[in-house]
Amino acid sequence: MRKLNRYAWLLALSMPVAAMAQEKVDLDMMKKIREEGLQRSQVMDIAFNLTDKSGNRLTNSAGYARAANYAKEALTGWGVANATIDPWGEFGKGWDLEKMYVAVTAPYYKPILAWPKTWTAGTKGLKNGEVLVITVKDSAQIEAYRGQLKNKILIVDQLTEYKHSFKADAVRYTDSQLARMAAATPPPVNPGGPGGGGGFRGTPNPAVRALALLKAMALKEGAVGMFTTSTRNHDGTIFAQGGGAYKGTDPENFLDMALGIEDYNTILRLAKSGTPVKMDVDVKTKFQTKDLQGYNVIAEIPGTDPALKDEIVMIGAHLDSWQSGTGATDNASGSAVMMEAIRILKALGVQPKRTIRIGLWSGEEQGLLGSRNYVKKTFADPATMQTLPAHEKFSAYYNIDNGTGKIRGIYLQGNAECKPIFSAWLEPFKDLGATTVTISNTGGTDHQAFDGVGLPGFQFIQDPIEYDTRTHHSNMDVYDHLIADDLKQIATIVAAFTYNTAQRDAKLPRKAMPKPRN
Repeated sequence: MRKLNRYAWLLALSMPVAAMAQEKVDLDMMKKIREEGLQRSQVMDIAFNLTDKSGNRLTNSAGYARAANYAKEALTGWGVANATIDPWGEFGKGWDLEKMYVAVTAPYYKPILAWPKTWTAGTKGLKNGEVLVITVKDSAQIEAYRGQLKNKILIVDQLTEYKHSFKADAVRYTDSQLARMAAATPPPVNPGGPGGGGGFRGTPNPAVRALALLKAMALKEGAVGMFTTSTRNHDGTIFAQGGGAYKGTDPENFLDMALGIEDYNTILRLAKSGTPVKMDVDVKTKFQTKDLQGYNVIAEIPGTDPALKDEIVMIGAHLDSWQSGTGATDNASGSAVMMEAIRILKALGVQPKRTIRIGLWSGEEQGLLGSRNYVKKTFADPATMQTLPAHEKFSAYYNIDNGTGKIRGIYLQGNAECKPIFSAWLEPFKDLGATTVTISNTGGTDHQAFDGVGLPGFQFIQDPIEYDTRTHHSNMDVYDHLIADDLKQIATIVAAFTYNTAQRDAKLPRKAMPKPRN
């Protein structure tokens, strides 16, 4: 540990704030957690196994199965109890990309980097296929192409202006940004309920309906596939995610491939100029339909206090990813630090009063499916708010799902009574940059499954680094974009919060129970 960190730690020991005096914090245990988490970390080895060794972890894919089995075996090896790959209900088809080769062959040869979108079909291997430019404005216009699509490679006539970036991809929160978070006022109540989204969604615009019609027509007529892009697909980075339906009864999807904006614009300009463009396209995909169930990984450190051992503290992260990278920052980073937090506590021989449970979720990218179904079968049904006995015995859930950036604080998710508690728990880690407690909500990830049924569920504030600009759902979401020191810091703080919640005299305060969402 650097001298600056050592001195800051001694200062925290000698000058506890008033909040720490009110909220019990075992500073000796915090020191042990810091030493184990910062000096003897295994988080990068865990991340390696979840990314490079497992591959992408699309739900129900072969890569997800590899990662889930690794997680179960690693947790068991550390002495964590009851590790299991737990079914949560029907998800749908598995999907794996087995081969992808795309190249321009005329007017000259040029290899193309492309990523088939998930759950799309492959090809029979096309040599020198003709590119056909399609104008997509409304369904009537699509009808003009009927009977012309067989063996064609389709590209939508949507030249996208390349915009140069004058900002750094990777950033950290500034002091002023964190101060604004800390000063935030309680957010308005969402009439749709937590994670519910109760607003009017409207109907698809004509271009969206036309694109759906085009795909159906292209599939029926025997077109090869189509290319799409977006302004985010720049400098070799391709953001590629969902492309087709995946339920067991859903029909076959048409091949839809994401290209970088530069390659997309090159092909489109050539074709629109009247220059014949031909391409080789050879894509092989594999569907898994034997087992349509979705699976989470669950394990726990049993509680030891006779009066509190049936109460639960949970930590978790989603284990699934999209297909183009290996899901390093979304969300092997979160899964790795949660596994590391459990390892830290086991390495220290912690005998928690309450049971500590870890959940690594699948189906998050399709709508928090794994965590929501786990919550429904274990704690409460959000449609009716009918609770199960475990609901009353639950203390808190902590989540990580915002990339590789270190923790800067925590979102209260509107739970104001937890502010002095969390402020006290962060005090020993001020020298590591974690200071901010904000009343604000944050969404889009698995803590919402718990918050949505009235259970305390929290997501930590993390430095954004290059999450939205470079890695999130892209082919650049790989191991090399992880920051080891940041992940060590996250795991250390999560282990501390988990320990404090498990040892606290009372469960964490709760917000009012939400209304049923049916």
